[in-house]
Amino acid sequence: MKVKIMSDHWKYSSMLLFGIGVSNVGSWIYFIALNLIVLHMTQSPLAVSVLYILKPLATIFTNVWSGSLIDRLNKRNLMVILDILRAILITLLPLFSSVGYIYMLVFLINMVGSMFGPTSMSYITQLIPTEQRPRFNSLNSLIGSGAFLLGPAVAGILFLVGSPIFAIYINAIALLISGIITWLMPDLDRQSMNESLKVQEQRGTMTVLKDDWNTVLQFYRRNISIMVICFLFGSVFVVMASAVDSLEASFATLVLHMTDGEYGILVSIAGAGIIVGAIMNTLFINKMDGLWMIGLGALGVCLGYVIYAFSSSFLIAAIGFLVLACCLAFVNTGFATFYQNHIPVDVMGRVGSINAFIEAIFMMVATVALGIAAEIISLRLSVIAGVLVMVLLGISLLVYVMKEPFKGNLGRITEDITMHIS
Repeated sequence: MKVKIMSDHWKYSSMLLFGIGVSNVGSWIYFIALNLIVLHMTQSPLAVSVLYILKPLATIFTNVWSGSLIDRLNKRNLMVILDILRAILITLLPLFSSVGYIYMLVFLINMVGSMFGPTSMSYITQLIPTEQRPRFNSLNSLIGSGAFLLGPAVAGILFLVGSPIFAIYINAIALLISGIITWLMPDLDRQSMNESLKVQEQRGTMTVLKDDWNTVLQFYRRNISIMVICFLFGSVFVVMASAVDSLEASFATLVLHMTDGEYGILVSIAGAGIIVGAIMNTLFINKMDGLWMIGLGALGVCLGYVIYAFSSSFLIAAIGFLVLACCLAFVNTGFATFYQNHIPVDVMGRVGSINAFIEAIFMMVATVALGIAAEIISLRLSVIAGVLVMVLLGISLLVYVMKEPFKGNLGRITEDITMHIS
């Protein structure tokens, strides 16, 4: 019986990983194709940069309320609906010749994507037993790394045999395949969608939203250590990394004087680093402590950014990219496992959505601030300043995760926590 249960777990885990892989590759194809479509329509780099602002903006608009739905709805069914909805919206993109309409559709697609992330994290936590989560997360990281390399390669092939519009349709098909695979997964929620929404209708939407925000705040008040780790991780790897990365192409070409071809090689080196890190992570995951993966991984990523920020040649910048990309797999796996083991699944949708909402606000502020600083002061000094802030936060994360409250305690959620947030 135990063997059968383990077999079922890994069967569904494999199906889920395959669905995630298909979706990730499709997302890269869509991302590159969409950039080219907007650039061809407008001949304006600024118009393309707007696409990067739409994602955090959509997160801000969506995640205020989406967590309340995620925790109350059937998560498997919701994931299927979100995949199908994204496929439909993406299919509509090539039908519009106005950039304004394309922006509107992309904004809606990003809103749906903002809901999908917390939903899938909640479902994965329900599906994967605690002892198997590190291995699953390491494999998930490896698949994400593969998509980072495979997606652009597939996109390039599709552009040769077809067009960016053809590539857009391929992504829509990938999302439909992902939705079908998800539909074949086990239904882990006892409540149906209609039943779970009745409570919200009876109490009123605003009352429910207010209560849900209070629930998250109360959870964090009782678990300050968890809040600090989530905040520091988001500050380093979501906010500051995104802000610094927004200047990456300009820094490489204008400061380091790389050609477009050299910059492309630099990005490929980062992809290779991610693959190497993910493979090492998968091989040694059972021998590493999750908290050390977060702390030392964060330090390694920050070191890579420092090498990159102070580089004066292609070789040094490449070493920095290789270091940070390799360490990224470890810190992502460590944090995903920590998050799954310390955030009760009953409120994971709300906690994840509110975290993403706050991170999106700071991401936009940091990105705009560094962009303005690059224009007024200096591009190199702006990158260095952003990296130094990242290093300060990364060291704080390393010091904090090594504190006594979490040593040897990875994977435990007390009944007291669950009682208070139910």
